[in-house]
Amino acid sequence: MKIAVVCDDLIQFGGQERLVIALLDLFPAATLYTSVLSFRWRRILREKRVDHKTSFIQYFPLIKYLNRYYSVFYSHIFGMEAFDLTTYDVVISISSRYSHFVTTKPQTKHICYMNSPGRMFWEPITYFEHETFGFLSFIKKIGDYFVQPFLSLMRISDRVASSKVDEYIANSVSIKNKITKYYSRNSCVIHPFVEYSRYKNVVTQKGDYFLVVTRLVSWKRVDLAIKACIKLGAKLKIVGKGPDMKRLKKMAKDKVEFMGGASDDEKIELLSGCLALINTQFEDFGIVPLEAMACGKPVIGYGNGGVLETVIEGKTGLFFKEQKVESLVKVLKKFNSDKFDPEECKNQAKKFRKKIFLNKIKKKVDVV
Repeated sequence: MKIAVVCDDLIQFGGQERLVIALLDLFPAATLYTSVLSFRWRRILREKRVDHKTSFIQYFPLIKYLNRYYSVFYSHIFGMEAFDLTTYDVVISISSRYSHFVTTKPQTKHICYMNSPGRMFWEPITYFEHETFGFLSFIKKIGDYFVQPFLSLMRISDRVASSKVDEYIANSVSIKNKITKYYSRNSCVIHPFVEYSRYKNVVTQKGDYFLVVTRLVSWKRVDLAIKACIKLGAKLKIVGKGPDMKRLKKMAKDKVEFMGGASDDEKIELLSGCLALINTQFEDFGIVPLEAMACGKPVIGYGNGGVLETVIEGKTGLFFKEQKVESLVKVLKKFNSDKFDPEECKNQAKKFRKKIFLNKIKKKVDVV
């Protein structure tokens, strides 16, 4: 059976990218197709001896930094549609924007693992809501006059492309509902995984600080954690980098410790020694809460989206109901780390092991 794996792009290294690596390990003979690769990803794929192909977008100027902005103007859609996948029996697309746009012949089974329908064009108001700096601020200002027509065309194109997928797999119930709403398609849910084997020997320590682990972009709402912890005089450490760092540091006024990027080992050490992970963003799923629980730590999360499927309120974490500082402060005031059992947190994370994920995916492909 000849298999192709398709993904939107490979520039960052987060949850979606780990899924790509997992599928390439599961199907080592598969060919990878993606719109654009960073130098880091070229090295990774070369070391893993993965056969891979990129689109014409790879040759756009400053593509690593402007990738997001090029995508507004249909470039990635054209790039996906240009791939020749006629020789494959199965195509597995891992999509949060464009990869499911690929064209397959009638005999080819196209399975789409959907992390999210493109938020930029299906949910533009919330996607750009907190973009108040730099070029994104400019896009926001001119959106009604220039960008919005492109986003409208993308919605139409996405709806058409969605009808050509043979089977959808949603990464969460939240995404299952979006697939139904935006595409009028059914889907099953297979949750992403946490690399639990990395955490099984972690020794949970009693810490004195709260921890945020995320990419620093405005929609992640890290400002809520900063303001709440400053208001309560609580110690906060933030792991992550991103374009929102300058604004957040100015807001924190040296009362919050910014750790920058961290290796996996450093992140595990910080997670195992914190009071709790604070998860301020709305995520359709979210791996970091699972990583925190795998380290035996509870999660204080915004009670919406995928966190509701991973965290058990009162046993492995607490939820704040509104994405507001006052709501988070209320939960932090009543939080007591002694009430949470590290083993219970670890057992919850264990339910999302990589082996479980891969077995479910393999069963989907084996029936083709």
